[in-house]
Amino acid sequence: MSNVPTNVVDLFRRRTRSPLRPRSSDLIQRIFPTFRRAIPYSPALILGEVEEWGHSLFVIAQQKPKPENLRTKEDLAKLNHGMLTADDHSQIARFLKRAVQRSGQGETVAIVTLIDTYGADISMESARHFQAFFIAMLIRDFLTIPLPTVSVIIGEGGSGGALAIQMTDRRAQFDDALYATAPPESLAAIIFRDPTKVREALLISKPTAAELQELGIIDQVLAAPKLVNDIDGYAKPLAAYLEKTLRDLARRNIKTLLRIRRNRAKAFGVYKLEPYKKSSRWTTFFRLTPLRRKAVPTPDLKTFHLTSQDIQSGVEWGEQTDPATNPEQYVKCGDMSIKAGGTEEGCGAIIRVSEFMANHYVCPKCGVSRIMGAMGWINCLTDPGSFQEMSRDLTAHHILHPSLLTPEYLGFLTKQDQRSPFHEGLVTGEATIFGLPVALAICEFYFAGGTMGVVFGEKFFRLAEYARDKKLPLISLCCSGGARLLEGTPALMQMVKTVNCVTRLKRDGLPFISVLGDPSTGGAIASYAALGDVILAEPNALVIFTGPRVMEARGFQVNEEDVRAAALCRNSRQIYENMEFYSDIRGIHEIAERRDLKATIFKYLEYYHHCTPISNRYWNN
Repeated sequence: MSNVPTNVVDLFRRRTRSPLRPRSSDLIQRIFPTFRRAIPYSPALILGEVEEWGHSLFVIAQQKPKPENLRTKEDLAKLNHGMLTADDHSQIARFLKRAVQRSGQGETVAIVTLIDTYGADISMESARHFQAFFIAMLIRDFLTIPLPTVSVIIGEGGSGGALAIQMTDRRAQFDDALYATAPPESLAAIIFRDPTKVREALLISKPTAAELQELGIIDQVLAAPKLVNDIDGYAKPLAAYLEKTLRDLARRNIKTLLRIRRNRAKAFGVYKLEPYKKSSRWTTFFRLTPLRRKAVPTPDLKTFHLTSQDIQSGVEWGEQTDPATNPEQYVKCGDMSIKAGGTEEGCGAIIRVSEFMANHYVCPKCGVSRIMGAMGWINCLTDPGSFQEMSRDLTAHHILHPSLLTPEYLGFLTKQDQRSPFHEGLVTGEATIFGLPVALAICEFYFAGGTMGVVFGEKFFRLAEYARDKKLPLISLCCSGGARLLEGTPALMQMVKTVNCVTRLKRDGLPFISVLGDPSTGGAIASYAALGDVILAEPNALVIFTGPRVMEARGFQVNEEDVRAAALCRNSRQIYENMEFYSDIRGIHEIAERRDLKATIFKYLEYYHHCTPISNRYWNN
C-alpha cells in the first residue's frame, strides 16, 4: 500500500476528487504513445485502439474534466461533467461490436476500460433517450462478449455509470480510488435528505479498494504514488498490471472466461450460503409454499370510517346508509396518502377501500392510481389462489456479508418488517395467468421501496433457475426505488446478477416479459427490467434511472411527464428510425391500464407458445 490517507473522508477529498489527479487521457498518453482516438469526440468518453503486448487493444475510458476545462461560467454551470450520456453509451455499444468483428477477422483483440466518473448522466436529455436501458444492455454485453476484458478504477467509480463498463474478466482499483453504489452526495440526498452529509454516506458505502476486494467486487489493488499529481507514478503500476493481466488472459479459452463471468455474477452477494448445486440443494432452493397472506390496505393509505355527520352532510356515500353497521373504510381521491398531506392529484371522489383495492388501487372515477404493493400486483396479474411463493423466509441475515449488517441497517430492516407482510423487496413464485403456468417476480414497494439488495438478487436468481428447469416463461413486475444503498456496493452488483439471470433464460429460448409499474427506477430499470423480450408498462409509471428528488438536489431540471411510461412508449416508436444508435434497445413496447395488464401479458404468452416447437412447449394442453 502507498502513503494514502486512511480516513475515507480525507481520501475522498484530498485524493479521489483532487483536480490535480491524472485523468484517463494522461495515463493513456504515457502508456500508449501510438494510441489512435476514435471519432466522434466526447468530453467524458475516450474510445480508441492501440497495438500492444501482442493484442489489438480496444480502449474505453471515462474522463472527468481537468482544471483547464472549467475556466468559463458556461463550463462551471454544466452539471454533467465526467458523466456518460445515452449518446456516449451508444458509442460504446457500437465500439464493442467493432471489436468483435475485428476478432472475427483473425486479430487478437482485448478490451481495456479505465473508470473515473461520478456516475451516469442524469439529465432529462439522457433519460428521454433510455439511459437506463443502455446501462442494462452494456452490462449484458460485457457479460457475454467473446473477448478478454480488463477494467481499472483509476479515480472514482460511481453507480451504474461505472458498472456499465466495469464487469470484466479482471478488475483492479488504485488504493486511493473509490467505487460506490452512488456518488456520496447522491447517496446522502437519498438516505439523509441532505447532500452535504458526505462523511456519513461514505461510511455506509464501504467504497475503498481493500473493502471491495474483500467483497469480491475487484480482484487486485494497485498502489498509488505519494503525490496525487504524479502521472508517471500512476502510469507505471497500471501498465505493469495491464501487461501481466492481458498475457495471462491470452492463455485462457474464451469459453472458460465466459463460464467464470457467469459463475461470478450468480455468486454476488452470497457470502453465508454454499453456491447453488441443483443435485443437492433443489428442495431448499425451490420450495414452493401457498400464499397465506391476507390482502390489506397498503401502509401509507389514508383511510377513514363513515359517520352520521358525513351522511347528514348530503355527500353521496353509496348504498350503505347506517354508520352504526358500516364496518368499511373509505378513501378520498386526492387525499389518499398519509405522507402527502393532501397535495396529490385526484378528483375528490369518496371510494370504499374494498372497491379501491378490487380496482387495483385506481380511482374508478378519474383513473388516478396509487403505488401498489406486491399483494395487489399478485391479485392484479394472476389467477385467484394460484400463486405459490418461493424463498419466502430468506432475509439479509441469511446471506449478507457480516460487515454490512450494521446497527443502522438492522434497525431499518425491523421497520420494514412492520410495513409489509413480506420479508423482502422482491416476492417470487409460480402462478397461473388464465391457466398458463408462469414464474413470477414481483417487487414489494412497501418493503424498503422495493429496492434491490442481495436477497432481492438471490431470489431473482433462484426463480430464473426454476423457470429454466421447468421451462416456464418468466414475468417480472418492477416497482422499485433502485439499489439498497444501506447494503453498499454488493447491492449494486445485483444489477449484474439479475442481468446474468435474464441472459441465461434467453439462451434457453424462454420468454421474459417485463412489466413496469409505478415507479420503475434505479438499479432495477437499469438491469433486468430493461431486458424483457416484451416490455409493458402502466401509463403513469415513472421510468427513470435517477429519481426526480435526487436530480433536483443535484441541480438538474426535471420534467416528470417526459419520463412517464406513456411518453417513453411514444418515444419508442422513433427507435426503429435510428436502430444504429439504439442497438438492441426497443424501449417500451405497449402501454396497458392495470386492469388490462393480465390480458395483455397473456396475449404475448400465447404468441410465444404457438411459435414454440411442440417438443419444447411450456404449456401442455
